[in-house]
Amino acid sequence: MNNQTIYHGEKIFTGNEWLFQQALVVSEGRITDILPNTSLPGENKTIHELIVPAFMDIQIYGASEKLFSVYPGTDALHKLYAYCSAGGAAYFQPTAATNTADVFYRCIDAVRAYWNEGGKGCLGLHIEGPWINAQKRGAHLEAFIHSPSVEEARELLEYGKGVITMITLAPEVCSKEVIDLVRSYGVIISAGHSNATYDEATAAFDSGINAATHLYNAMSPLQHRAPGMVGAVFNHLKVMSSIVPDGYHVDFAAVAIAKHALGKRLFAITDAVTTTTGGPYPHQLAGDKYESNGVLSGSALNMGLCLRNLVQKAEIPLDEALRMVSLYPAQVMKKQDQLGTIEKGKEANLVFLDNALAICGSVMGSDTRVN
Repeated sequence: MNNQTIYHGEKIFTGNEWLFQQALVVSEGRITDILPNTSLPGENKTIHELIVPAFMDIQIYGASEKLFSVYPGTDALHKLYAYCSAGGAAYFQPTAATNTADVFYRCIDAVRAYWNEGGKGCLGLHIEGPWINAQKRGAHLEAFIHSPSVEEARELLEYGKGVITMITLAPEVCSKEVIDLVRSYGVIISAGHSNATYDEATAAFDSGINAATHLYNAMSPLQHRAPGMVGAVFNHLKVMSSIVPDGYHVDFAAVAIAKHALGKRLFAITDAVTTTTGGPYPHQLAGDKYESNGVLSGSALNMGLCLRNLVQKAEIPLDEALRMVSLYPAQVMKKQDQLGTIEKGKEANLVFLDNALAICGSVMGSDTRVN
């Protein structure tokens, strides 16, 4: 057992099943074995109440008063990682909302620099807009919103090759050529900020768009004579959708309804911003949410709070809520073979919870945090 660390659990959720009175053996940041507690040495064992897969946040804009689009540098990304990991998320996808091309290019440069200096946890860049529908812009500024040409899309994708991992766009304002081009770069398209009809949204999903951004928010609603994008997401069995479980973006009853309709296709994001005085989006804390220019603009969530809200306020069973903050986001990002579950051979990304679902500590690869 040299150079190994053992984590004992009363209960361990692997992402697939519950294990009881088991222990994880970790060496050089990887899980090398899963064994009964009684078979491992140690008289003064620390036995964690719950050990679960670390979380993943694929839509977050900034932390510690460093909105990434205003401070597109490695310092903002290090602050994002610290914020996310404190909330149990080992991985994050920094997001830049509708802005100028120059801002997006600087964000791309910052992610590259962060990776080059060994920065942890960053999956890549999520660009949300500006190729969206102005009628469903939410807090996004209309002055930046437009339909892209193929040339504009190609220039951005070439510059961001290997860095841009997701683009949120409104399919009804983008040509088939643009959508096909984005997909050809391996970038995940998420439909959002869209006023698409049910038929338009369904056609987009049929064509290969497999994700939607913050269900209910900034998309054509479900009405009995006009099912809209929400109805298309509900009905299309290949589409996964994020949701913001803070009680402001979406009522918790509506979260529960969506969960019943989508099942394993629904996952959580924080959509979190931070206090900002510069740039076009002056986010200011209003209670426990953020507003920009008088409009709801982001949450004050972390992924640990997402989990507690899903269980305690939306009444989603714990195993499913855990998948919504870990395995399902990994599936959206096509990372489920490496992330989102506890398995032998996988990187040890673990969160320790008490029975009230408060975070007591974490292991993220070779980093251990005790709260």
